[in-house]
Amino acid sequence: MTDDVFVYDDDCGFCTWWADFFAQRTDLEIVGFAELTDEHLKRLPEEYESCSHLLTDRTVYSCGAAIEQALVRADLPPGSKQIVDFLGQFEDYNRFRERAYRELADRRGLWGQFVSKDRLDR
Repeated sequence: MTDDVFVYDDDCGFCTWWADFFAQRTDLEIVGFAELTDEHLKRLPEEYESCSHLLTDRTVYSCGAAIEQALVRADLPPGSKQIVDFLGQFEDYNRFRERAYRELADRRGLWGQFVSKDRLDR
């Protein structure tokens, strides 16, 4: 079991669907914005509500890096750790990852029409 925490916007059906996905496939603790403790808040960036986060003992991953790390823990796609390690060698990779995250996150209302989990469903 891990003490690592995935933090997400629990008012967003698309985000909640992903949080459930990670809950079923990893040993991450899943915590919505509405459930954050003072300890969580101390570790999060000031504008934490702008994206998801993954809190570990060593660091805080935010936005695209948080999703990337959660996908690695879910091993999606298989061998994702090796893929991320390889891509991390390239200077432009982090910019690409964050831009891709922002493109999806800024359209989560649209994506939520296809993949969503209503808060009442939980």
